Amino acid sequence: MANREALRELQNRLASRLQAAKTEGVQASWLAVEAAGRKFLFPLAQSGEIFPFAPPQTVPYTREWFLGVANLRGSLYGIVDLSSFVAGTSPAMRSDAVRAESRLVALNALLEVNCALLIDRLAGLRNLEAFSSSAQPPAGSPEFFGTAYTDKNGAHWQEINLQVLSQTPQFLSISA
Repeated sequence: MANREALRELQNRLASRLQAAKTEGVQASWLAVEAAGRKFLFPLAQSGEIFPFAPPQTVPYTREWFLGVANLRGSLYGIVDLSSFVAGTSPAMRSDAVRAESRLVALNALLEVNCALLIDRLAGLRNLEAFSSSAQPPAGSPEFFGTAYTDKNGAHWQEINLQVLSQTPQFLSISA
């Protein structure tokens, strides 16, 4: 009897939360990720599926940030080390602890680029209310950088427009 009442209470709480979410229009706008100590925001509409890290098969004569290719759910994806690509440096060695939290974030299929970005950690979903201020990226920033945000804890987040990234000649030119 107590189990039925507890189940009924749970169902009522879930129903009220769903109703509140519908009326308040609460929606997340970005997937928050971390790579090499930097915080990035990917627009949800441009992000695809998230996969656990799978070591890619290396491809010779490619740039250092292009880690290779991996079979993700039966499709072949190019794997790009996000922090190495953004910084223009060699991929950093990751500790076992960081590697355990690493994920591959695929670009949305609508972008028509079979690519997944290696990130160090997922940081959840964010919406505009999570941030206290915003600014345009500094002059000389990559063209795929969107608005920069500061959250209520003072942490800086950089939006990456995945659609612009997927069309950038530098990103599409993987040969060394």
